[in-house]
Amino acid sequence: MSQAHTTSKPLTINNLLAGNPEGTPRYTTTVKNKAGSEVTLADPKATRALVALMNQHAVIGGAAAHWGGPAAFAEIMAAAHEIMFQASPWHQAYHFVNDAGHTENGVYALRANYGFDGMKQEALKGFRSIDSKLTGHGEAHLNPEGVLISNGPLGSGVPQAQGLALADKLLGNDRVTLCALSDGGAMEGEAREAMAAIPGLAAKGKLNPFVLMISDNNTKLSGRIGDDSFSMGPSFEALETLGWDLMTVDNGHDLEKVYQALETAIEKAKANNNKPVAIRFKTIKGYGVKSTEESTSGGHGYPLKAYDAKLVDFINEIYDGSAPEEFTKWANEILASKPEASDKPKPAVTVEKVQPGFARACERAMNEGLPLFSVAADLQGSTGIAPFHKAYPQNSLDIGVAEANMVSTAIGLAKAGFIPIVDTFAQFGITKGNLPLIMANLSQGPVFCLFSHTGFQDAADGASHQATTYFSAVSSIPHTTVISCSCSKEAEEYMYAALHEYKKKAEAGKTPNSYVFFYGRENFPHYYNESENYGWKKAQVLREGGAATIVATGPTVAKALKAADELASHGTEVTVINNPFVNEPDTATIGAALKKTEGRLITVEDHQIIAGMGSMLSHALLQDGHSFKTVALGNKGEFGQSAYKADHLYAKHGMDDQAIVRAVKSLL
Repeated sequence: MSQAHTTSKPLTINNLLAGNPEGTPRYTTTVKNKAGSEVTLADPKATRALVALMNQHAVIGGAAAHWGGPAAFAEIMAAAHEIMFQASPWHQAYHFVNDAGHTENGVYALRANYGFDGMKQEALKGFRSIDSKLTGHGEAHLNPEGVLISNGPLGSGVPQAQGLALADKLLGNDRVTLCALSDGGAMEGEAREAMAAIPGLAAKGKLNPFVLMISDNNTKLSGRIGDDSFSMGPSFEALETLGWDLMTVDNGHDLEKVYQALETAIEKAKANNNKPVAIRFKTIKGYGVKSTEESTSGGHGYPLKAYDAKLVDFINEIYDGSAPEEFTKWANEILASKPEASDKPKPAVTVEKVQPGFARACERAMNEGLPLFSVAADLQGSTGIAPFHKAYPQNSLDIGVAEANMVSTAIGLAKAGFIPIVDTFAQFGITKGNLPLIMANLSQGPVFCLFSHTGFQDAADGASHQATTYFSAVSSIPHTTVISCSCSKEAEEYMYAALHEYKKKAEAGKTPNSYVFFYGRENFPHYYNESENYGWKKAQVLREGGAATIVATGPTVAKALKAADELASHGTEVTVINNPFVNEPDTATIGAALKKTEGRLITVEDHQIIAGMGSMLSHALLQDGHSFKTVALGNKGEFGQSAYKADHLYAKHGMDDQAIVRAVKSLL
């Protein structure tokens, strides 16, 4: 311990991180360090193979997973962990922050190889399930033994690591901070701010030694960064001008060069606290398998389907044709466990994601001459606007992984007469895009927002990606209409209507509202009522009965209808209403239903109960003079976690069809 630089005594925070692994990794390889001595490390090929196998289990369970990122980072993580684990206890000598949360499963695989925290390879089979602490992205609230700071939203880890280095300096701790960052993550405003601040603060003697490990492969989720957006090369080259000691490793998959570069970087950082070190590792996303190396997305998501017959070949290719028997045996056991195909009857109504409805509405509007322009932030394939980009490339732009920049860019387009549309996951839109959304309306440059993967619908990605405060985050922004869509037909009709509302107001010399659309990730019926006319700002009465009124929105509409079916089978008929206009509820329709059901109201939503749809609806009904007694179902103030499917989380948090049935019975 060196002399502390603060007179205040910090609070006692229990460090729950696991200590050093007891032995060497199970699958190893050797390199020479700078001194010429041989060093044993965890084999990056084993990391890749284990990632493929654990991802296969997740996909079988119904979850998505990541392959490309951990494959790119495998050598960097192997070298960094071996260097950290040479100190004992490792976490007193090093802080490790993984900003590249989509690579966290590679860290799990690496640590399982070490037996870190007593973890065995068997534990990897539960990856992303509701019963595992190995969540889609690293989460400290579920896995404090392995994760110091939760990750997932790109860019946040760099300034968080900056805070750790600042605290160590204040407290006089002899510790180095290592932070892993992807080139996609480096596009985020938070990361770029910290990349300027860290060398500036270090130069003033305010930070402990800091090493930034950048995986640069010119690839984000949707494709090549340079092709889709702009080159990040100048940004990385500018690090030197900003005050970083910039190192470059041209082959980030040469383990010995990676290891020696990290040795050098740590030595430099410790020798001169006033100059942080950044290493730009040139990597290949999806490295180890030719098809993912050549894919424009680098195989960002796991490229194989459940029980895919190519699994054994995939594992063997990682090992150049000679994978360890344990891995090929594991792969064959997975394939052998494939259940017999079932003859499930096809649903009466087409089932699809909500997403396609938005692209269809936009294409209809474009064909009618409306001046739409889509600004995306790398997720257009997930949010559903990708078909519009393909059809109208001249009216589309991928701004890169930068949600605040995306929304603010749209404001400029709106001021010039375009109808701008932005899209991302709800969690990123309502957080990183929140101030720009406020400024859009304050600047009279309203925008359309397509924010997908609401609440527990983003089940497998875990709490960092699960927006549970999305209604409350934007519903009180002046001149904002919030619309929650439950099916693709609803999405198409309301999006189309909103585009024309925008045009109508603008042509009348008035400033339109901003329209924020929220929707889930999983599949739903194309519609719930074939004859529904989707009246503007009208609630939809999907079923009528006298026992109680159930008001649902978004993904919970299907749950409410399922609950109604079960209640009806026992002689209890309820009214089910879809309330899509969350912050402008149709109290006339809902109030009329309450009169017929003797004021018994159940609200259900995939959102926090506090300041959610039910809260806004109840307040509006009271303001209009309606009396009722209510049960509110939703998230009761908790973070989520990874699960294969949203249903697992709905059941755990009491917002599934069975919870609705119980709520109705409690009012009766």
